[in-house]
Amino acid sequence: MKTFTAREIAEWFVSWAEEMEDADLTPLKLQKLLYYAKGAFLRASGGVPLFSDRMEAWAHGPVVVELYHQLKGCGRNAIDPDTFVSDEFCWDDFRDVEEVLIETWQKYGPYSAWALRNKTHTESPWLKNFNADERAIEISDADLKEYFC
Repeated sequence: MKTFTAREIAEWFVSWAEEMEDADLTPLKLQKLLYYAKGAFLRASGGVPLFSDRMEAWAHGPVVVELYHQLKGCGRNAIDPDTFVSDEFCWDDFRDVEEVLIETWQKYGPYSAWALRNKTHTESPWLKNFNADERAIEISDADLKEYFC
């Protein structure tokens, strides 16, 4: 199976929202979809991570740090697929993981970014790792696996 980056999975979600749902994705909602997709894939794969990028517990929920920095210029606006998704993007590259990604979209895509943010605040991966006085606390794959599996 191909190894993915969080960026590649993010491109899939942005493309799916654009192509299949005619929906917009904000950076906040995308971050939560990545969290739920990673958890769902850990469960479906028997513990294999969907991507290895670092995820941290921030004030507004789980965040893939590198992707945050790539998208912070969007602010609260929708991500522009034309500038975010690479020219090399190909649906076929995701064949091994698309079932989990589609299920994640179907389950969490209908919710607003803020509703998903609030949901993550009730779940142990974020609760266990968030500390308002300390930054850069990682939500490990083990934390996700414990909760989602």
